[in-house]
Amino acid sequence: MKRRELLGKFWDALKDLKNLRVRVSHSSLMTFSSLFIILFIAFMVRLLPIRWGFELSEFDPYFQFHFAEHVVENGFFSPWVDWVDYQRWYPYGHKSGVAFPGLPLTAAFLYNMLTAFGLSVALYDFCVLFPVIFGTLTCLAMYFLGKDFGGTTVGLFSALFLALSPSYISRTSLGFFDDETVGLFAIILFVYFFLRSIDSERTSSSGFKYAIGAGLSLGYLCASWGAALYPIGMTALFILAVIILRRHSQRVLLSYSITFGLGLFIAANVQKLSTRFLFTWTVLPVLGVFVLLCLSEILRFVKSTKWKVIYTIGLFAVLIGGFLTLSSLGYIRGVAGKFTSVLNPFGRPEMPLMESVAEHRVTAWGSLYYDFGIGVFFFVVGLFFAIRNLTNRNLFLVVFGLTSLYFATSMVRLTLILAPALCLLWALGLVRLLKPFVAIIKQAPRVVTERRRELGFVGKEFSGIAIFLVFLLLTFTFAFTPGEWPPRVFTHAYAPVTIMAGSLPIKPGEPVTAWIDALNWMETQLSEDAVVCSWWDYGYWIRIRANKTSLADNATTNKTQIENIGFIFMSNEAEAVKMLEKYDATHILLFITCDENGNDLDWAGGDNGKWRWMARIAGKSGRFDFEDEDDFGYYNATQQRWIWYPRGIETTFYKLLTYGKHQKAPSVPAPELHYFKPVYPTEFTEVKSYGGIVPLVAIYEIDYDAYEAEYAD
Repeated sequence: MKRRELLGKFWDALKDLKNLRVRVSHSSLMTFSSLFIILFIAFMVRLLPIRWGFELSEFDPYFQFHFAEHVVENGFFSPWVDWVDYQRWYPYGHKSGVAFPGLPLTAAFLYNMLTAFGLSVALYDFCVLFPVIFGTLTCLAMYFLGKDFGGTTVGLFSALFLALSPSYISRTSLGFFDDETVGLFAIILFVYFFLRSIDSERTSSSGFKYAIGAGLSLGYLCASWGAALYPIGMTALFILAVIILRRHSQRVLLSYSITFGLGLFIAANVQKLSTRFLFTWTVLPVLGVFVLLCLSEILRFVKSTKWKVIYTIGLFAVLIGGFLTLSSLGYIRGVAGKFTSVLNPFGRPEMPLMESVAEHRVTAWGSLYYDFGIGVFFFVVGLFFAIRNLTNRNLFLVVFGLTSLYFATSMVRLTLILAPALCLLWALGLVRLLKPFVAIIKQAPRVVTERRRELGFVGKEFSGIAIFLVFLLLTFTFAFTPGEWPPRVFTHAYAPVTIMAGSLPIKPGEPVTAWIDALNWMETQLSEDAVVCSWWDYGYWIRIRANKTSLADNATTNKTQIENIGFIFMSNEAEAVKMLEKYDATHILLFITCDENGNDLDWAGGDNGKWRWMARIAGKSGRFDFEDEDDFGYYNATQQRWIWYPRGIETTFYKLLTYGKHQKAPSVPAPELHYFKPVYPTEFTEVKSYGGIVPLVAIYEIDYDAYEAEYAD
């Protein structure tokens, strides 16, 4: 009987399910659907490189993966901060634990969470997919930030524009496991929480919670990315503008104090930054603005002019005196040269090592339009509407937009910083510009002349045409770039990761295996104690992918060692071997790009297009007589080859380069090598051509016996 009653109740419960109705408004459903589509687009666009293979991209992501791997294998509480990798920057080693830990610790934590739930995935594969996931999450965060600036529509457009931003796609596509992946996410969270914390319409307890969120986001950003200096300085500038416009309040002071107090406390405990970070001249203005906030609040409650003057003079005396004291004691520190060059691109000092990296060069104005298309126009429109209604939130957006534009024009890499500000202003300008037309479509107004004579309704088709034209402009920007395929927004995504492109600046129809084959050969054929000398670009691949000791890599922590490597390549064989012997090097590697006839292709990413930087960097060291890199030779574009002078022909670089080309094109005369033996490619290695480019990784063994036999005396 009881069983029958239970079955009856169960059956009645099933019948009641049909009466359940989930009440969702039409607008909420449309918003959710649109946001889901935007996030889906963001995710799928960043997956496009998978066509060429599931690998990490560029060079730095290999170190980030190696760091995360070390944490996963040894635990979060292992002494990873003291981890020294002696297979990097040999023989001195590299204190790898001093790097920014934010990204690898985040990846290691999330990976451990996945494995704890029983999901079996390799850490390498997880790191390859990590930027795609975080790039999508950043677009979600962008929606909430944009929504605060102008409502749901602005939020959706902001997320869409960021999802399709070429500069951001290039840093969050498949395999780009680097600091920017979490860095921009942290910046957007910081801005979102901080602006909510100073919003006077929210309760004090709510503002307090958001200030803590902003401080944690800032601390996480400082632990993850060197560009944290930008939001720190930009926010201090914004608060200074608030003070000048007399919009400060106790809430602003409290939020500012909590945010920067917590954020800089976390930063000071990051080993790479330490307390020295607090005394750099880019962070000290935060303290200066804090003093001004305190002074402003004091003056609000002081009625006497006399005491206002006393407090003002006293606080400024303390501020200036403290600055001079810290400066005289040597506590105030500068920042790296590349940060100085960003602040003052016109007074940029000559730094060949920094200039040899393409992304550190000054941005051409045309490249901004190429990256953002019609968004540049709407950026200006957005600034107009933000200035027209200058609330604190819009004031922040104006400061964000103008400062990020300035820095983006100072260095190519910083167009990434401009992306969120431009997308917000783009969305704001677009929505505000179309607002009257949308209103007309919803309800057409009557047009009345000065004599109050009605002329009838304005046709909705005129508003429809305006909206259609804007939609057409956006379509051409994102989907149908004239004369290009794929469209410019997909250019960075629809390309193989660096190692699958063989480090070539092309989009091959198939994976280029030149580097993968060479690294696999090094891993299996070279002895465990092999030390490989190469230009610093390939150090991470040699150390992490081939598990062999390298002399330098992209960390560029030892400029002297890079200068010595440049000297090795640009000196004669005897001088090169003498320097190589100091590093116990066993092999030397050269990456060559040429056509099938052995002609140089200096634009194709090989070392034959980088030797001028080797000469320039080594020349700065004063280790050999050097006036200009043109002393070695010049490139003849008509003949597509380098014309080498006698001094260039005697260099180790020329001999290794020419001998490597000879292995592919026997018509190229092979120079006589005295102290180097070619060991790769072997006779069994297939050297293929891709789009007319032959990528060749040439590896030579250093013959110390021959050298010592000749220089025994």
